[in-house]
Amino acid sequence: MTRLPIRAWDFRHPDGATADEKSEVRAAVTRFLLIGLVVLMTVSIPVALWIRAQAERHTFEDATLITHYLADYTVGPLITEEVHSGKWEALALIDSRVTPWLVDGSIVRVKVWTPDGLILYSDVSDLIGRRYDMPRWSGPLLAGGPDRASLERQIGVDNFHEAESGELVEVYVKAEDAAGNPLMFEAYFDDQTVRDEQADLLLSMTPAFLVSLAVLQLAQLPPAIRLARRIQTDQATRRRLLQHAIRASDLERRRIARDLHDEVIQDLAGLSYALEAEEMHGSEERRSLFTTARSILQQNVSTLRAMTGELYPPDLERLGLNEALRRLTDPLIEQGIKVRIRLPEHVDLDRDRSAVLYRVAREALTNTMKHARAQAVEIAVVQNSDSTRLSIRDDGCGFDPATQPPNEHVGLRIIRDTIRVTGGTLDISSRVGHGTSIVVSI
Repeated sequence: MTRLPIRAWDFRHPDGATADEKSEVRAAVTRFLLIGLVVLMTVSIPVALWIRAQAERHTFEDATLITHYLADYTVGPLITEEVHSGKWEALALIDSRVTPWLVDGSIVRVKVWTPDGLILYSDVSDLIGRRYDMPRWSGPLLAGGPDRASLERQIGVDNFHEAESGELVEVYVKAEDAAGNPLMFEAYFDDQTVRDEQADLLLSMTPAFLVSLAVLQLAQLPPAIRLARRIQTDQATRRRLLQHAIRASDLERRRIARDLHDEVIQDLAGLSYALEAEEMHGSEERRSLFTTARSILQQNVSTLRAMTGELYPPDLERLGLNEALRRLTDPLIEQGIKVRIRLPEHVDLDRDRSAVLYRVAREALTNTMKHARAQAVEIAVVQNSDSTRLSIRDDGCGFDPATQPPNEHVGLRIIRDTIRVTGGTLDISSRVGHGTSIVVSI
């Protein structure tokens, strides 16, 4: 497939920009602002998630520090042999030290574990003395590994007292009893601390972030407007140049057609009459020569007259593109080629672009009639709000578009040149033995 991507232009206003052109800058700026808004939203979401994660991490660090303080200086030194033995006086002493932390809401729950899963102490007395399976990560933690902190709902078998509390910040740190034996200290914190920290960070960082992006967007707006105006000016200039090229091409075609008709064809027609007179009144031995010469001359006159008709298309403004295309199919029908035409009731095109499609159709159909050996041809025009598409398909012998077209396919080169000058896209697809398809959009 051969594609010639060229922008389609409006040729109806040679002296300036159309109403659509005048709105191009506004549309470009609107697109720029919308894209900026989408980028802002796209960037804001991960930034907000990052801020939330940072707030959560900061809260975990604070909760871990509090847990270490409570384990190392408040509870740990009070874990004596009496606590290991379960004496209530020793446990009551720990309660007296832990209660202030529980009363002010800083901590929701406290547990002290031995390495084998026994709860030595908890602010909930029912848990003291119970034994549970230790998690796999407890070994590395008791061996001096990193602390653990998480925000989640408590659904473990040892968390039935916290199951209705929703999400809690759960912190595990290593501790030591009075004798220096390793223990695992567990503390639960209300998740509201995390939420408050996240809200504070969002409120403090988001305005500065959004203002920075907005300033960047506004700083880019003037260059975007200037670029859009420059593109608009270049498009208008190119549009005028393309229109002048089309009109110059039409004028040149008309001049050549007029010169052929008024001078060359008339002179050859006169010469044909002179040869006919010589044929009728000349000697017998020269009559055959005059007959042959006159026959060749009349064929050339007929060819030139056909060429003038092709050079100067019909009055498209009077006939309309649909009728002009139908007239192009008459020679194909006369040769016995089946023609199928699908055209809209009305094609809304100015004369210049109608002439472009007419020329393309004429060259394509001429090529089909002379070289394709087709049995059927289909012509279709489809028009929407921003483009008009002409497609011509035949079931002829086809050719290989990857190779340079032979000289007899000069019509294809004419089509390419026409589209290249006037603007639009051209698709030519063909396979040997499977016909040819030509689709033009302007």
